[in-house]
Order: sequence, then structure tokens, then C-alpha cells
Amino acid sequence: LGGPTGIERFVSPGKGRGLRVTKPFKVGELLFASLPYTYVLTASERGSNCEFCFTRKEGLAKCGKCKKALYCNVKCQKGDWAMHKLECGAMIAYGENWCPSESVRLVARIIAKQKAQKERSTSEKLLLIGELESHIDDVDIEKREMNEGDIASLHQFYSKNLDFPSKTAVLTLFSQVNCNGFTVEDEELSKMGSAVYPDVALVNHSCCPNVIVTYKGNVAEVRAVQDMTPGEEVFTSYIDLLYPTADRNERLRDAYYFTCDCKECKTKSKDKLKLKVRKRNKPPAPEEISSMMRYARNTIKEFRSAKQILMEMCQLSLDKMGEVFEDSNVYMLHMMYQAMGVCLYMGDWDEAIRYGEKVLKPYSILYPPYSMNVASMYLKLGRLYLGLERKLSGIDAMAIMEVAHGKDHQYLIELRKEIEMQK
Repeated sequence: LGGPTGIERFVSPGKGRGLRVTKPFKVGELLFASLPYTYVLTASERGSNCEFCFTRKEGLAKCGKCKKALYCNVKCQKGDWAMHKLECGAMIAYGENWCPSESVRLVARIIAKQKAQKERSTSEKLLLIGELESHIDDVDIEKREMNEGDIASLHQFYSKNLDFPSKTAVLTLFSQVNCNGFTVEDEELSKMGSAVYPDVALVNHSCCPNVIVTYKGNVAEVRAVQDMTPGEEVFTSYIDLLYPTADRNERLRDAYYFTCDCKECKTKSKDKLKLKVRKRNKPPAPEEISSMMRYARNTIKEFRSAKQILMEMCQLSLDKMGEVFEDSNVYMLHMMYQAMGVCLYMGDWDEAIRYGEKVLKPYSILYPPYSMNVASMYLKLGRLYLGLERKLSGIDAMAIMEVAHGKDHQYLIELRKEIEMQK
């Protein structure tokens, strides 16, 4: 199989494998697109998205056996059967107790695909699935215990349909999936599923990325967000770039086992702005700022694990942090974003708009150019404005999305129609 034109695999100094461009690319230009080696639709999206192609539509047809998986048509159902048959019977047998994690589901599909497919797949033009970095020797005790639990789940739900390789091989697969798995998101950054894209996994991380990875269904598209010249390495961001340098690198070390040495991490040029504190007659002492940062980080971790974020919790945290932090401080912005989500969940559209409008301007300053985090906020607010029959301004969102998704993306076509209808 020939690789994508205009890019090549190479040894990146200090980083190992990487990708670089062999021809110029302009902002918004597609470097390459990749089908997933394997993927799964998130369970909560069942009922609204096709299991095979991830298309969101009404009138999807149910699998005749399990009644859980839904498809656009017979073609999609047949296309998915090789993978769905691994789960269909178990979903019937276990009913509501069928609960493998997405990592378990991905590993099961990789095992099945490796056994059935002997040729190099279209997802492996640059990197084979077996070449993915695992960092298995770096995995700490907590993650090892999680992997052991996943192995038990794999045997529980898939033993009737799979012959498992050795335990070491299975542990390696889990480590590879955890290090190289992608969250497939829609235009508003809502999760649709998880996938493994070996070729896209070759792209190294930078907090000053020159490409962005977005999705058309379950196909990953890699587009330039900076003009690129031949020989330049391709960089994307593995994490949310809103946070200050220390936080970003803590997340990178925890999930990917490295520390970033990009220009932004060396200069920390935006850290002061991201950690802005309130001007008071008596400035807060360093100990007070450090204490509030610890509180903010712990609160974020608690909210991540909470099943339902209550409005009172958000407001209490905002009140407490607001005594020290400015509204544009990234920890305040994080909490306001969470509060907006709670308002959307509760159907309080006006309050959701209030929080969204507070977040939007700082996002535009703190995120890199053409960030999907900024575009998704414009889109969320745009839909709320439409629902409340307020004037929609989707121009800024469209400018970002034309770069991130391409001008012919279906969502952009629909957004143009909505804007035109309001004129």
C-alpha cells in the first residue's frame, strides 16, 4: 500500500518516530485522512448513531438479534457484522449487565482483526498496529490493576467468540490502546466513540500544534492550522491546551509518559494570563494562590468522576475560587464550562448562554488559532441563540471550522443555511 502523498515517516530527534511534510501545506489544507484500524461507538450514542459509520440520523434499523446496535441500512449492518458478532450474543445473554469498557471492546476487535486479516490494512500505510508504542514497562501499579480488571472483563464477555493470545500479549495490547487510542468527537466535541488510527498515532505532540485532528464520521482527518514548509515535523496536541504548563505536563506524564519541551512549555508565555488573580488592596499571598490552585485541581478531579454535576457544586466552587482568581483564570473557565453543561442538562438555556458568553472571549485568547474548543463554544451558543430566536452569528465558528473540517463539511453547509434564514 502506498502512503499518503506529501508526508513521510522519519526519526524525530529526541522523540522517536514521527511524521514530516515533504511539500508545502497551507492553513486548512488536508494532509491526510485515515480509516480506523478498529473502533467502537460509545454505548450512550446507541439509538442516535449508526454503529458502523457513526452517522447521526432518524429511523436507524435495529440489529434483528440483540436489538441494541442500530444501522443506516443493510450495507452498514453487513459491514459491521464481523465486529458486532463478537458482542451480539453476549449483549443478549448479559442484558443490562453487559458492560465492557471501550478499551476492552477495542482490544477484542484488534485480536479478532489480527487473526482474520493477514494483509496490511489501509489504516497502516505508515505504521503497523503491532508497532504502536505501549510503554508497558512504565505502567504504574494503579494502571496495572486496571489492566488486570480489563483482562478479566475481556474473558468474561468475549471468551465464546475469541481465542486469546498470551497474557503478556493482551497486556501489551491494552497498554497500546490506552496510549494510542483516539476519542472520536463531533463538531461540538461531544464524544461519539473510541478508535485506533496507527498512522495518525505517528504524529507527535506539541502545545504549539501545526495540525488538528477532526472526524468525518469515524474517519480521522489531519489538517494544517499553520502554513507548513517541506521538512517540517507534523505536531498535534494530545491534551486540552487551556491549562498552564505544569498542569499540561502532569497530564502528559500521566497518560503518555513524557514531558513536552515545545516553545510554549519552555517560555510559559501564557501562564501568567492563564493564572490571573484578582486585584485587591492586599494582593493574595503565594500560599493563598497555591492553596486555591490545589482546591481547583481537586475539584476538577472530583467533577470528572461524578455522575451528575449539581449546579450548587459549580456555583460554590466558582464563589470560592472567585475570591482569588479572575474570571479569565483557566480554573474559573473550566468551572464555568461545567456549569454551562449542567444548565444545558437542566434545560436552563438563558443561564447556559450566560456562562458560555463568559467563557468565549478568554477561550479565543488562550487557545491556539483554529482551536475546536473555541469553534465548539461558538456552535453551542449559536444553537442556543437559534432555540431562543436570538440573532445568530456563526461567522467566527465557520472560519475555524472551514480550516478544521474543510469547506465542504455537511455541518458547515447546514450552518450557512441557518445563518441565511435569519437574514
